[in-house]
Amino acid sequence: MPTIPIWPGSSSFTTTISPTPFGFYDNDLEFQNNADKVASWCSQRLGYPIVDIELQAVNFYTAFEEAITTYAQYLYQYEIIENMGTLEGTTTDDELNNQYIQPNLGNIIAISEQYGTEAGTGGNVDYRTGSIDIVAGQQKYSLDNLWTNVSESEKPIEVKRIYHYAPAAISRYFDPYAGTGTGIQSLMETFGFGNYSPGVNFMLMPLYYDALKIQAIEFNDQIRKSAYSFELINNNTLKIFPKPKRNEMLYFDYILKEDRNNAIRNTATNLVTNASNVPYTNILYETINAPGRNWIFRYTLAIAKEMLANVRGKYSTVPIPGSEITTNAEALRSEAASEKTSLIDELKLMLEESSRVKYMEREAAISQNTQDVLGKIPYPIYIY
Repeated sequence: MPTIPIWPGSSSFTTTISPTPFGFYDNDLEFQNNADKVASWCSQRLGYPIVDIELQAVNFYTAFEEAITTYAQYLYQYEIIENMGTLEGTTTDDELNNQYIQPNLGNIIAISEQYGTEAGTGGNVDYRTGSIDIVAGQQKYSLDNLWTNVSESEKPIEVKRIYHYAPAAISRYFDPYAGTGTGIQSLMETFGFGNYSPGVNFMLMPLYYDALKIQAIEFNDQIRKSAYSFELINNNTLKIFPKPKRNEMLYFDYILKEDRNNAIRNTATNLVTNASNVPYTNILYETINAPGRNWIFRYTLAIAKEMLANVRGKYSTVPIPGSEITTNAEALRSEAASEKTSLIDELKLMLEESSRVKYMEREAAISQNTQDVLGKIPYPIYIY
């Protein structure tokens, strides 16, 4: 059986063929410069040269690559969670690595548009217009029979607005023959009243006087008369008040229910739809700062321990002349698992503490504490 080469004490990344499995960072000059240093550091932390290290250079390079990828994994996962509300619906064509993500209200406004649709003040559901013929003396009308089936191919609709209103009170504010009863013949052309009728009396009065008169006309219609109104039953049977006195056309606005229920508004295929297609690519090792690289070095060592434990664990004991040696595979494996878990927790804590929520909490605490400190400073008394 051939002897498996062990760590010789040095390595050369640039002369090694396919030094890492994926080659994510092989062309990164900083990665190339650090790879051999990290390999040497890990081997010495594992006991070299006092003890042999049953790993080769490519094992350390692989651990180094995995550590960087793991660091980027948690970093980008955090960025995606932090900014998903902003990123959703944006293009996947632009890489987000090292890009500042400007928070915005795009998705919040998109959600609020649904309320605008229901309130009739906007939204992203098209309002359509329909009409039916009103017959003198007839109050009840079936939208199904008169309009819907023919116009929308039996698709369910929802009526949003019916244009059945009383004549505007302002049109009955002025009597073109008897005047308004205000007792003065002063035409207020300045207010644009001259267009109503040449026989109208006007008086310069406070604006609330006009508002009260218009309100009185409207209350009179509502209380003493059968006010203009309607009753819509099951979204298809319409009853209008008062009973029509002439044939006319009645218009209404409606929406197709399938338009409101349609969750897909944009059929483009290059949009961010979930965490899996947010356009983050492999991180650039050269852009990682010193604290990040320190984490990566320690995680590389933990992976190297795990690798060494797997190698030494193949045999729990190694026979030697007159005795046998017990390997420390289980101890290495336990240490590696503990260190990896601790490092991941450390990274998660750092990312959570750097979130916008935590940042705002700290700023609020600083502001409050500053006010508390300044509040204890005696106020000077100025005498003039």
